[in-house]
Amino acid sequence: MNIHEYQGKEILSSYGVEIQRGLTAETADEAVSAAKKLSETTGTSWWVVKAQIHAGGRGKGGGVKLAKSLDDVKRIAGEILGMTLVTKQTGPEGKLVRKILITEDVYYPGESEPEEFYMSVLLNRETGRNVIIYSPEGGMDIEDVAENSPEKIFKEEVDPRVGLQGFQTRRIAFNLGLSGLAFKNMTKFVASLYAAYLGSDAAMFEINPVLKCSDNRVIAVDAKVNIEDNGLYRQKEYAAMRDLNEEEPEEVEASNAGLSFVKLDGNVGCMVNGAGLAMATMDIIKLSGGNPANFLDVGGTADAERVEKAFRLILKDPNVKAILVNIFGGIVRCDRVAQGIVDAYKNMGDIDVPIIVRLQGTNAVEAKKIIDESGLKVVSAILLQEAADRVKEVLA
Repeated sequence: MNIHEYQGKEILSSYGVEIQRGLTAETADEAVSAAKKLSETTGTSWWVVKAQIHAGGRGKGGGVKLAKSLDDVKRIAGEILGMTLVTKQTGPEGKLVRKILITEDVYYPGESEPEEFYMSVLLNRETGRNVIIYSPEGGMDIEDVAENSPEKIFKEEVDPRVGLQGFQTRRIAFNLGLSGLAFKNMTKFVASLYAAYLGSDAAMFEINPVLKCSDNRVIAVDAKVNIEDNGLYRQKEYAAMRDLNEEEPEEVEASNAGLSFVKLDGNVGCMVNGAGLAMATMDIIKLSGGNPANFLDVGGTADAERVEKAFRLILKDPNVKAILVNIFGGIVRCDRVAQGIVDAYKNMGDIDVPIIVRLQGTNAVEAKKIIDESGLKVVSAILLQEAADRVKEVLA
């Protein structure tokens, strides 16, 4: 589950990470009030207005701007609120900005020049260990740094048996070129960031940039956070941070129905049971000349009601030209799934998209008979390649 920058900063602050302080607003007048309050509490005389959407690259898209007066705050807030912000991560359709964050200016003059770093914490699935990825080249796309200057990308893996060690936080500060008070503050920052990552059941924390201020404070200027869905049952406070406006409506509907659904941009709808089978199904669709329109796992209870909800979700996509149902009957019998498909088809009325059904496993023969004798516009198949060939035929 993705959350907004201001929510990620709240989590970081609760674990002792120093952050760029700010207040949210949903109108231009609220933005001005927030800016005044920040001036009273932090002493800032300039402010940064930031669009709050679940995507990176907001600055390049015009969603992050500096305001040097309260008039600027009001004008910029009016420009950003309600805009459709397009970044590399939103796709060409962009995202509507409903909320902004007014933050203090942290690039003030002092005894040294401010420095920007990159830092993230996530799981290295190859080694099964958490890893801290960091770079002295912060404030820019880390992908560009990795491509053009790979020697400036550092990694620190954490042994789960002993946790993050002091020598590791010191090595990170050293590799970032810090010394003195800034060195000490960075070690504290890294330790607190890692504690926040573990304590929140996060899948990822990304801070870009981590800023060494001119007075050697080390703070999080941004926060991109993803909380692991499977940990939300014990993170009720963080689960309440979910913003449904930032998610695909179909994915929200699927979640409420207990279905695992991810919308893609292809032309063949998929309905399967099991993530591994779903991946194989999408591969075979691709090899057959089509493109998957979604990932949809109905799980082990593919009854008529569940199948009907799945069909309705898939058919909401106007790009879908065919639907491939690929079910392995292990926990659930194939004949029950077949009857569920027939019942769902009849409940929904005439469906003008070709449906190819491949049922394999317990009672697969009986299931094929139910499909073939239903009189509906449904093509049955036994082998996966056979199903793929049918998809290729209907797309031709």
